[in-house]
Amino acid sequence: MTTVPDDNSSVSGDTTPFYRHSTTFELTNLPSPRLFSTTATSPTLGQLLKHVGEVRKETTGDGSETPVHQVLEINGVNLEGPRTLPFILSFNNLTYGVRIRRKMGLPELFPRRRHRLDATSDSLFTTKKMLLNDISGEARDGEILAVLGASGSGKSTLVDALANRIAKDSLSGTITLNGQELESRMLKVISAYVMQDDLLFPMLTVEETLMFAAEFRLPRSLSKSKKKMRVQALIDQLGLRIAAKTVIGDEGHRGVSGGERRRVSIGIDIIHDPILLFLDEPTSGLDSTSAFMVVKVLQRIAQSGSIVIMTVHQPSSRILGLLDRLIFLSRGQTVYSGSPINLPSFFAEFGHPIPENENRTEFALDLIRQLEGSPGGAKSLVEFNGKWQNMKQTQKFEPNWHGLSLKEAISASISKGKLVSGASNNDVSSTSMVPIFANPFWKEMAVLSKRSVTNSRRMPELFGVRLGAVLLTGFILATMFWQLDNSPKGVQERLGFFAFAMSTTFYTCADALPVFLQERYIFMRETAYNAYRRSSYVLSHALVSIPSLVVLSSAFAATTFWAVGLDGGFGGFFFYLIIILASFWAGNSFVTFLSGVVPHVMLGYTIVVAILAYFLLFSGFFINRDRIPAYWIWFHYMSLVKYPYEAVLQNEFQNPTRCFGRGVQIFDNSPLGEVPTSLKLRLLDSISNTLGVKITGSTCLTTGSDILQQQGITDLNKWNCLWVTVAWGFFFRFLFYVCLLIGSKNKRR
Repeated sequence: MTTVPDDNSSVSGDTTPFYRHSTTFELTNLPSPRLFSTTATSPTLGQLLKHVGEVRKETTGDGSETPVHQVLEINGVNLEGPRTLPFILSFNNLTYGVRIRRKMGLPELFPRRRHRLDATSDSLFTTKKMLLNDISGEARDGEILAVLGASGSGKSTLVDALANRIAKDSLSGTITLNGQELESRMLKVISAYVMQDDLLFPMLTVEETLMFAAEFRLPRSLSKSKKKMRVQALIDQLGLRIAAKTVIGDEGHRGVSGGERRRVSIGIDIIHDPILLFLDEPTSGLDSTSAFMVVKVLQRIAQSGSIVIMTVHQPSSRILGLLDRLIFLSRGQTVYSGSPINLPSFFAEFGHPIPENENRTEFALDLIRQLEGSPGGAKSLVEFNGKWQNMKQTQKFEPNWHGLSLKEAISASISKGKLVSGASNNDVSSTSMVPIFANPFWKEMAVLSKRSVTNSRRMPELFGVRLGAVLLTGFILATMFWQLDNSPKGVQERLGFFAFAMSTTFYTCADALPVFLQERYIFMRETAYNAYRRSSYVLSHALVSIPSLVVLSSAFAATTFWAVGLDGGFGGFFFYLIIILASFWAGNSFVTFLSGVVPHVMLGYTIVVAILAYFLLFSGFFINRDRIPAYWIWFHYMSLVKYPYEAVLQNEFQNPTRCFGRGVQIFDNSPLGEVPTSLKLRLLDSISNTLGVKITGSTCLTTGSDILQQQGITDLNKWNCLWVTVAWGFFFRFLFYVCLLIGSKNKRR
């Protein structure tokens, strides 16, 4: 395992421990005799010692147990106390289906009239598959609701529906919290969703990962020491103390184990102690001990006042003992809903009693799978469940909301320590509700930038390879175009150098493509529940890239400017440097925009290489603007290479006293270039007599202005070309932001 030394191992300022393990028990904590016996006799000494041991275990945790879930203190006020306002999430008649393409054959293309397709459900080319079919139930705070079923039964779909990850126009039914329908904006603030895949930055340690989550989700009003205490308490609660200084790791870097990664994934989403917690297969791929520890952590979270809803594939007997409510699904329909305790009686009345020593959930899943393979499917079990639910229906517990609206109830829960990301004040009567985001815009940018720099600093080889490529390219160009002269051939060589140099700056920006593609799903997970603004991510992404672009442009400019013999002195070098920097900026922004559009790295590289080749083709180097066909001239003005190419040409040929063609040099690029110099001088005399202008062997015939005129560079001056190049960079960053707004909703249709 790779560990990172701790630079901030001690918390300055407040040294009071955030969580305390009580080692003494007062007489008021002793059990009542009724707990041990129905008689009035006093408890025995053994019973008292057993109770004390249970209390200590409940308080400190031992072995594989986790410490009790801690509620964060804000502004020195102890927010831990009895919960007076219960939360109940109810869902009724949830129905959701998707259209799938129908496999066509001759009978389907020409159906008989009596077998015409029902226009309301199917069409000739598609059929509707129901993923959820009239699902109802409820989940309460303090309990874990587990959704079970075989693969394809609709478990993840149900959790997605409850977590508002399905478009409203595609999902029918009602979802309410304490009797009131949840708004999408409100749900994002009070809930968290833990995906099945562990999406984490590989080069951050466990402690750093949780600390960055705390910076995002906990309010700025909390001190740094309080946030660190929250992280340390969460590390102990998740059983990650040994791995706290270990990097997460990936395929190329050894890091934490699979169970530890899963607990870190849960930790970053419960750092702010949400009221609603959704998890998709949190025990998938874990051994039995790690899976039990994960569910034990979830039980502690639920007992602190949260509603925990998760999918689980096949829980063990120990995990089943931690679950409070179960929903078994079969092809989108409910086949059982209730407590795990009632499973034996349910299947006994159905006519399939559970054997005494067999795992109840395994038996249920096997029976459901067996019924699904029968001609009638699981319809009989679905119908029996409906009758059984009606027969076993008891008087429902009607919670007392004390006349508070849902927003007021959430505010009251916040004042008692839940959802600390929104607890900016302790005014319970305030109905302004929690803010959409826990931190201001500038704070999000600072944290995002720090995380990106930290992650990149752990992999210096990535930037080193890029810098090496730029230096190698600059060295090759410098030696190939060493000290170019001012002859007509030298002019052509300068044009070729500038075209290749400017296009190279764009091609070397292609490494920005996988950066966002690797972070895409982390970004979608974090922004789906308002960890930070999308605009903050876009701006921090741009700011973090600038220092590396400055280094790359400086290295390339210093390697080539004086070696090639470019003109302009220090002023010319400075403009050459900033136009290369602007080219890197525009190219990096363009590639970043493409990374928000294309889904795969290889596809992205193919598109980048092709488009940059087109940019070079239409830049004006291979063919002047005046000779580009009218139907392609729009591409010339869209070419990113055009503007820096024209800028460096103007920077090179702007000196009016510099000559690039004298006397006999005008014959160099013609068949007369091989004739003797004496003959060339006689030809010049003849031309002078014809034109009436004296032309000698040293007469300047071609200036920099003439070259710019020949190349068709007359529209913009070099500074305007620079501003246009910079503006292209900002334009593509804006398009990247639009792509994130449109493409990161992460909802099913």
